[in-house]
Amino acid sequence: MQVLSKPDIAGLLHRLVARELPSGSTLEAWDSFLRAHATLMRRLELDLSQATGLALADFDVLAQLARAGGELRMTDLAARVLVSRSGMTRRVARLVEEGLVQRANADADGRGVVVALTDAGMARLTETAPVHLRGVSELFLAQLDDHELAVLKTALDKITVDCTFG
Repeated sequence: MQVLSKPDIAGLLHRLVARELPSGSTLEAWDSFLRAHATLMRRLELDLSQATGLALADFDVLAQLARAGGELRMTDLAARVLVSRSGMTRRVARLVEEGLVQRANADADGRGVVVALTDAGMARLTETAPVHLRGVSELFLAQLDDHELAVLKTALDKITVDCTFG
């Protein structure tokens, strides 16, 4: 097995990028997007967890249910929260144990599962939402002007695809 030198390794990556992106496009925007996303998510997760004890993913479940009027089918909830169905099943089971949501069979056909906010879930959302929204405001919105936010939204909307997870 031949070990490449550091310059050879860097050159290999450079050649691969040049071959896949022949127009001269760089990965700088992609790198910036990934770093911004990772930084924001880590900070929002840490800030919410430290201030309220609630995980960001659990907050997202509660917020998505509230946005939908208090309840959603499990499949729709999983699509909105962008996690797999099995991951959503485990998360919802934990939230049921905590009394923040409840599960029921769907009325229409009895095959689907509906997840609904409980009074305790609404109270927890009411307690945690201001902390999360302050973080979004300070870490993201305050860093960009209205024009930059509009351009960013338009650009990201162009590349948003179906994010349904299996």
